[in-house]
Amino acid sequence: MTFTQHYFERVAAIAQQLDYEAIERLVAELVALRDRGGRLFLLGVGGSAANCSHAVNDFRKIAGIEAYTPTDNVSELTARVNDEGWETVFSEWLRGSRANERDAILVFSVGGGDAQRNVSPNIVRALDEARARGLRIFGIVGRDGGYTRQVGDVVVIVPTVDAALVTPFSESFQAVVWHCLVSHPAVARAQTKWESVAAR
Repeated sequence: MTFTQHYFERVAAIAQQLDYEAIERLVAELVALRDRGGRLFLLGVGGSAANCSHAVNDFRKIAGIEAYTPTDNVSELTARVNDEGWETVFSEWLRGSRANERDAILVFSVGGGDAQRNVSPNIVRALDEARARGLRIFGIVGRDGGYTRQVGDVVVIVPTVDAALVTPFSESFQAVVWHCLVSHPAVARAQTKWESVAAR
């Protein structure tokens, strides 16, 4: 078996093992968030940060949900890292955003954060801040879900089917799941370009 065949067979296995009920619960949460006029704050680092930027576009444009991510503002992000430190960069951003009980956070992460191992401490601190402020907590994360799963209200876990490929599969399926969310008939408010062209 080639690596390519192995890789895509594992992709198919993950797709079959996803918790579809958790995704449907997340759909209901997003509809409720929009209905109450809440904002969605997306948090992630590395490749997950890039996914946050893409997802913010989709949640705003397709789903009509007010959404933001701190990594879209490099000036503020780097100022906070420089002046306040990496660990508090997201929690302080939530404070500055006046995050409140109408809002929610959505974490994209390979491991979900782990304070004891000092892995993504900024996500852990942000989750604590979100809990203190009464936000709903959502996640699309890999491995065992980490701290996000421990404190989250609805967390979709990307199943581990190959320990050597946890990161690429976790980050890839963040995109698969959020595209499912914004495409869901209960969430979508606008057609994407090519679908709207094809419908003419």
